[in-house]
Amino acid sequence: MNRRQRWPVTLQEGPIALRPLRLRDAPVLRDTRARNAEWLRPWEPTYPEMPLRTTGLTPYVAMIQAIRREARQGLSMPWSITYEGRFVGQLTVGAIVWGSARSAQVGYWVDSAYAGRGITPTAVALAVDHSFFTVGLHRIEANVRPENRASRRVVTKLGFRDEGVRRRQLHIDGAWRDHICYALTAEEVPRGVLRRWYDGASSGPSEEGGSGPGSGLGPQGPNGGGDPRDPASPHPGSN
Repeated sequence: MNRRQRWPVTLQEGPIALRPLRLRDAPVLRDTRARNAEWLRPWEPTYPEMPLRTTGLTPYVAMIQAIRREARQGLSMPWSITYEGRFVGQLTVGAIVWGSARSAQVGYWVDSAYAGRGITPTAVALAVDHSFFTVGLHRIEANVRPENRASRRVVTKLGFRDEGVRRRQLHIDGAWRDHICYALTAEEVPRGVLRRWYDGASSGPSEEGGSGPGSGLGPQGPNGGGDPRDPASPHPGSN
């Protein structure tokens, strides 16, 4: 299957869905990030062109255009996270490397008003399963600040392995910050991340633990908070 046939795609589990980030998401993206500025700030990569508080749409439109362009090239998969049809955050599988590596990074963030509803782990599981079993990637990383316990809970409950600390990996909140590298390969989840998580949970999906940048990419993604163009940052929410 051609890579382009795997994107764009919408994924859904109950009220939680991942749909491709659209240009018309710019206003709600701006408003949500501004409202969550203090929630996201400790995990947000330092990125002056994308302030957490801004009244203009231009930076957001430019960011969305850039990451949609990368998506068309097979280098990222930028999703909006929705809950009951409402925009509540972002998740990006980015920094995709093909060839013999077939690897990527995941980053995400969720509106603080929606924390505690199992949104983040469900969204991450959906994205990772799609990346492994439809797109054909082999390894997914999430790089998370040690202090971001909420985001660390997300990846550990989904079975990501702790592979150690990457010293001063990203410039976050005004300084170079260490990140813990969590990783997962397709062989480790033959039935899928979502299925394994559900099977291992005593009462179904639980709270994601926190908002923000979970993994280190940026406002759009992988870091669970991070640089909007950095698929590994969390979207100011995965760090």
